[in-house]
Amino acid sequence: MPCRDINYSGQTDWPEVKKWLELRINPDSKVDGIVKDILANVKNNGNQALIEYTQKYDCPEFTQEMLKVSLDSVRLAYAEVETEDLEIIEEAIRNIRNFHRKQVEESWWTTGEDGTILGQLVRPVDRVGLYVPGGQGGETPLISSMIMNAVPAQVAGVKEIAVISPPRKDGTLNPYILATAQVLGIKEIYASGSAWAIGALAYGTQTIAPCDVIAGPGNIFVATAKGQLVGEVGIDMIAGPSEVAILADGNSDPAWLAADLLSQAEHDPLAASILITWDKDLGAKVKAELKRQADLLPRSEIAFKSLEDWGAIVTVPDRDTGINFVNNMAPEHLELAFEDPWSALGLIKHAGAIFMGHFTPEPVGDYFAGPNHVLPTVGTARFSSALSVETFTKKTSLIYTDQNYVTRHGGKIARLARLEGLEAHARSVETRLK
Repeated sequence: MPCRDINYSGQTDWPEVKKWLELRINPDSKVDGIVKDILANVKNNGNQALIEYTQKYDCPEFTQEMLKVSLDSVRLAYAEVETEDLEIIEEAIRNIRNFHRKQVEESWWTTGEDGTILGQLVRPVDRVGLYVPGGQGGETPLISSMIMNAVPAQVAGVKEIAVISPPRKDGTLNPYILATAQVLGIKEIYASGSAWAIGALAYGTQTIAPCDVIAGPGNIFVATAKGQLVGEVGIDMIAGPSEVAILADGNSDPAWLAADLLSQAEHDPLAASILITWDKDLGAKVKAELKRQADLLPRSEIAFKSLEDWGAIVTVPDRDTGINFVNNMAPEHLELAFEDPWSALGLIKHAGAIFMGHFTPEPVGDYFAGPNHVLPTVGTARFSSALSVETFTKKTSLIYTDQNYVTRHGGKIARLARLEGLEAHARSVETRLK
């Protein structure tokens, strides 16, 4: 199996590994200019720009009437989806909603003995736009992404949620996207894709109202558009290529480990799938399983390319050295595939999500268990977190002071203002001392 072998003895080996992994971050400067022009076009021309781009890239017969999906179409799609599938979607939504309810922050304030009242108001943003990729020609819709973005926004208390997704060649959206929206209770759905859809959510058009926060994954054009809009709207994150790291001992099943690595590799040719082990024989067994299993996958070409370029078997002398590798990598997904993973949990400093033990593969979290699968990638777990209810809220400070407070502390405040050369600030306080 074309998957590189790395011997990692400790911290001194990390710079070379880092240099290799960072090659996955390869921004195309040409995309920046293209996206900038697209966003400007949408800002200036609204629906007309959306229709022209959609006709060119997705649906040649697309019209303005097809931009907003009717509620009748949503109901028909819901009826088209198998009852068993709807039940699975509903159960996943319940699990994810229950998890995110525990993230809700309350407003608070405190009262001091001197009469001051200080606090923080936690409020949802007014309106959120969710981008949902359509998958291959609209036939492999990312319904899990819609759920993972919509549920925390709903739990946060956002009143208006708009979903936008690229149409298929006939101008329709996949029924699973519409049925999932129906289960979620989302009624505002649009058919448009790529950077122009992101521009529509940010700036608004004659049909689509502008949003305060935009969330959802996408290709380089979507990611670049979100990046260029930072400061004009809030975004969830700019995600890079996905990755999984698996820390495993010799008691792990090679077939299971290979299946877990392939579950990441089939995503994208840039996805990184890395096994770290202190068992010298495990790597060869996993490689044999990777070859056997990859040949059987519908997306085998993508998986092979991913493993060839960004797959690795990392051999370390012991578990602690393996943990050192993990903390340096700060992976998006981390599986601890050995007995008593809880004994190592306190040593893991950086990971987007941690999957504990032999019976918790990454897809458990991707689809069903409850935690969010929108996670920091390419090492950003060192300083950022999974998408959460907080993504869709904002915090406002609350300050109340009375005359006695200003009399007691006004001189100090004025002095600090003058140290910064801000005379009007000082006088604003001092005028209340007379």
